[in-house]
Amino acid sequence: MSWKCEICGKRPSVGHNVSHANNRTKRRWLPNVQKVRAVVNGQVKRIRVCTKCLKAGKVVKPSVRRAT
Repeated sequence: MSWKCEICGKRPSVGHNVSHANNRTKRRWLPNVQKVRAVVNGQVKRIRVCTKCLKAGKVVKPSVRRAT
């Protein structure tokens, strides 16, 4: 699974863990990416979206169809 938001393009950022002794090791901060059903160009698709885009309302979710 790619850690990339398909709306804003947010990706993992990199840096260092820094210990008390100032030892530095590589680390990554991963975005909170969720698989969501969304309407894209009039079709329903599963896309990977960060929670910030979901909360901001940048994703159009499909309407729920109920069987009667």
